Formats: sequence, C-alpha cells, structure tokens
Amino acid sequence: MSTDVMSSNEQILTNARLVLEDEVVSGTLTIRGDRIQAVDTGHSSLPGAIDCEGDYVIPGMIELHTDNMEKYFQPRPKVSWPGRQAALAHDAQMAASGITTVFDAVSIGDVDDQSMRHTALHDMVEALSAITRNGISRVDHRLHLRCEVCHPDTLKRFLALAELPQLGLVSLMDHSPGQRQFASLDAYRTYYQGKHGFDDATMDAFIERQLAHSAEYSSAHRQAIAEACRQRDLALASHDDATIEHVAESLEYGTRIAEFPTTREAAEASHRHGMAVMMGAPNVVRGGSHSGNIAAAELVRLGVLDVLSSDYYPAALLDSVFRIAEMEGGYSLADAVACATRAPALAVGLEDRGRIAEGLRADLVRVRQLDDHPLVQRVWSGGRQVH
Repeated sequence: MSTDVMSSNEQILTNARLVLEDEVVSGTLTIRGDRIQAVDTGHSSLPGAIDCEGDYVIPGMIELHTDNMEKYFQPRPKVSWPGRQAALAHDAQMAASGITTVFDAVSIGDVDDQSMRHTALHDMVEALSAITRNGISRVDHRLHLRCEVCHPDTLKRFLALAELPQLGLVSLMDHSPGQRQFASLDAYRTYYQGKHGFDDATMDAFIERQLAHSAEYSSAHRQAIAEACRQRDLALASHDDATIEHVAESLEYGTRIAEFPTTREAAEASHRHGMAVMMGAPNVVRGGSHSGNIAAAELVRLGVLDVLSSDYYPAALLDSVFRIAEMEGGYSLADAVACATRAPALAVGLEDRGRIAEGLRADLVRVRQLDDHPLVQRVWSGGRQVH
C-alpha cells in the first residue's frame, strides 16, 4: 500500500476483512468523494487511515421491501405523527441497521378500509420526497408501491403516483381470502379477527366483501398495472405466489422479483425462470414463517433464495446474512452478503452499488462479530459517514 499523503477528500479503511463479490480478503479500501477509489490487499500505514481492527467491511445493504416507515407515521392506533419527523426517524433506523438504499414500501389500497394506509399514503410519499429534496436524509430513499389489486381504487391511485421520479419498484398483491398467503380460510379468520376484533357475523360479511372485490377488480388491475410498469421500465414484483400457475402469470407480466413465495414449488419455479426469489430476514432469524409458509432456511439449502428483505424488522437484515452463512448447508459469506447487496441491486437495475469495487458508490458497512452476533460499527452512504 502506498505511503503517500492522503488527500483532503479521501478516507482510507485498513486492516479490514473486505467482503468482495466472490471472496473475503484482508486489505484496504480507499474512498474518494462519494466513490470507492481503490481496493487493495495489505495494510496502509498512512496517518489518518481508519484501523478497522479486523472487522468486516461489506457493501451497504439494499432493502427492497419494508413497511417500517408506517410505524413512525402511526406509532399507536389512531395516533398520527408529523411527516418529516416520522420520515427522519425511520431514515435514522435504516442507517443504524446498515441499510444504505431503501425502497420504502407504501400501500395503495388495503383490505381494511379504516387503515391508516389510505389516509397517510400521500403524506408518506411527500415526507420522503422532502427529506431527499432538502438533503437531510442519511441514506438513499426510493419508492416501492405495493398495489392491493382487489381494492376498487387501486388502479386510479397507482396512476396518480406512477410518474414520481423516486419510484423504482411496484408489487402486485392480493390479500383476499382463500389464496396465496391466506389459502387457509381458518388462518384468514384468525388473523383478521385477532387484528380487528370482528365477531363471527362481521367476519363473514368481511370475507364476502373481499371475495367480491377480488372477483371484480383483481385481474383487471393486475394487467393494467403490469402494462403501465412495462411502459415505464419499472421493476415489477409478485407477492405471495403459491402455485405454478401463479408463477406462470407473473412471468407473463414480466415480473423480475418473486416476493415471499409461500411454497417450495413456487420458489423453485420462480428461481428457475430467472426471477429473484425474495424472502424475509425475520423468517431466517425466527427459524420459520409466522404465517406457516415455507421457511427461508429451506430455500437457502435448495440454493433458490436470492434476495433478503428486512420486511418489518430492519435489524433482521444483517442478522439473517450472517445466519445463512453459518447454517449447515448455507451460503458462503460472500454469497450471503450478496443476498442483501448485489442481488437486490441487480433486480431493480441499480448498477452503481451493491459491490465493493473501484468506481462504485461508497456505500459501506463496518461489521464486528461479538459472540457470533454481527454488530454495525460504522456506515457510509455515498462516502459520507452516516452512523
């Protein structure tokens, strides 16, 4: 490593275990401005170089599906929080979790007409735009529109947001009873009666209404939104595919990402046909799906899990990466890290990040393992230390 004097806009990380695309090497990384300037083996003796003390340095993680922001906009039922403060609190948690690019998932349509998702949709979108526009966000925020295709107003609301410059991902969901995530009507009843306190008669009417909406709107909305995404070159994701027929339909629409397939056959078919199979990091950490669907660990052992998402718990993303690198039949550390970095970047067409390589964005996370638990030490987003 050169012993030249560091320039004023350089940062050097040395004595680090660099997790590269195919291997882990001990070495030194140089940041210049917002880019990775150089990646070298060996250590630097330059004054001012940051000694990483043998910690891992991985690419900044890329989150494609999280509804975490909603918790800050409504911290308790019927309690709303001011938009900018809510967005910034969410932003800080993303940075602290090692996530440097986040596709914030906001829902269009909801099976629950009283949901805050209806009233807060535009507030959340505007708050995200504002913190980015004002340069006060720590990490790079993009928009993921989750389209509940069985809701009557979904297509109209989607088209009103489809031209937003920050929009980068659209998913098609149908949470009506008797299919996909809720193939079991008993599970559907348990979930929604527990969530809303419905008595049996109210629950029966709720199911009847959702089935009617699905029959009337789901297919037409799915086709129209998929075509709008194709015209705009927006990445499209399926959601909760359960059967070979679901996968075939997703392929017909040009879907790039299979979000949370619920069965082995759907996951294997999606992977085989080139869709990136995404599973929830909490599924990995908890050892299974809270809905009783396929376990992410099983898909790891089959070699068909491509992308990890923190879903509802941001800190789970880093934990899950190291867990699948340590589990029997799991991935190498480089391949596990890729599930939260390179693979999601490729799935949505971001070619300037997701790897540690010269010329790419300096999105980086320094990680220390303590008692087999990965701890975030520092985070850089576009070369700027944000945590």
